[in-house]
Amino acid sequence: MNRALIIFTRVPIPGQTKTRLMPYLSPKSCARLQGCFLKDISVQCGQVSADVFVYHTPEDKKGTLKTIFGTECVYRQQCEGDLGLRMYRAIGEVLAEGYESCVLIGTDIPEITSAEIQYAFRLLDVHDVVFGPTKDGGYYLVGMKESVREVFEKQTYGHGGVLEQTVFNLQNYREDGCSVGYVRTLCDVDIREDVAALRSRLRKNKRWKYSETGRFLMRNQTISIIVPVYNEAKTIGKIQQELLPLKDRCEILFVDGGSTDGTPNMIGSEFRVICGPKGRARQMNLGAKESNGDILFFLHSDSELPKHPLEEIRAVMIEHFAGCFGIAFHSRNFFMWTCRIISNHRIKDRKVMFGDQGIFIDRELFFEAGMYPELPIMEDYQFSLTLKEMGVKIGIARHRIYTSDRRFPKKTIAKLEVMWKMNRLRKMYRDGIPIEKISNLYKDVR
Repeated sequence: MNRALIIFTRVPIPGQTKTRLMPYLSPKSCARLQGCFLKDISVQCGQVSADVFVYHTPEDKKGTLKTIFGTECVYRQQCEGDLGLRMYRAIGEVLAEGYESCVLIGTDIPEITSAEIQYAFRLLDVHDVVFGPTKDGGYYLVGMKESVREVFEKQTYGHGGVLEQTVFNLQNYREDGCSVGYVRTLCDVDIREDVAALRSRLRKNKRWKYSETGRFLMRNQTISIIVPVYNEAKTIGKIQQELLPLKDRCEILFVDGGSTDGTPNMIGSEFRVICGPKGRARQMNLGAKESNGDILFFLHSDSELPKHPLEEIRAVMIEHFAGCFGIAFHSRNFFMWTCRIISNHRIKDRKVMFGDQGIFIDRELFFEAGMYPELPIMEDYQFSLTLKEMGVKIGIARHRIYTSDRRFPKKTIAKLEVMWKMNRLRKMYRDGIPIEKISNLYKDVR
């Protein structure tokens, strides 16, 4: 075999790898993510016809890399110096051992496949140097048949003009020029925004969703629970009991809209309270802006969660960008049962979610969709319509949220009147009736 493949990597040690992702990810999680990258890359490299050299930093005292890449690879510690010098010397060492061509790849590109690497070797049959560009202006792959110092000389890394500057240097390499080829452009993963973009791509690619990287990222999405409250003295105690077991596993924010019944003072110190202007849409938007989660979960204060809400949300978000729970009522009244059936069917049939069903959504998508429209009523309905227009498919959690039936009177006929009225208000909204008129017909039960 006359081809060599160099894998240039850091050993996945907490605090020493993927540090630009901290504090979004803990040092331990950063190391685990890097380990997932390496496992996926190892699978792809195993499909390439080339001898594999793993150049690493720092010293791999625990043999972590050998566990990932196997015993057939050659393992060497990177030399001292800047990144360019280290890559130059690694390629020079390997080519000096008699290989006709060499390709070096980094490990910040979990989506790299054997196809890119194989194509790079083929391009080296007709080009002097081959690059794999990254979308941020750098490169994740470099291949050559002789160690070309000008590729790495007088270069700084970590900025958007790395590849452009490198190719410029090559143009002056020799009088007859230097032929350059390119493989597919990919995205490296260095900062939180890169992780969010990678998750979005993973949801659209079934193969990658079940890779080591995909499974890790989908299982470790952070969740922010945002609870808008206004004069909820009667319900605030119960919702806190619901959320207390979750407080160390997600971010929880109560957003008060100027309650006059002492609601904020009833919220325990273990929860974060934000005060803002009245209006559920404004309160939820404020909570979203103040939050940090990858997934935003908007929860009404009179709701009762299923046993494992975070796990159910993450399960839905493997496949979807947005979703909700089904709804149920503790009331055994036939018409409340009917309301439950209609509401849950509406999700599947019309792709419309309502706030009391516990809407959860990818953070980036929430802001891309323009957040909740600041309407006095129908903010959740309009938000669902917006997502529908954007072509967002809605996922449904396995279990239901139980919500209060406080809006519905006790008597059966009165219940029917409320259901008819809510349906009429939605029809008025779709028909373009002024929102102020619709809002005036909607009575606040608090």
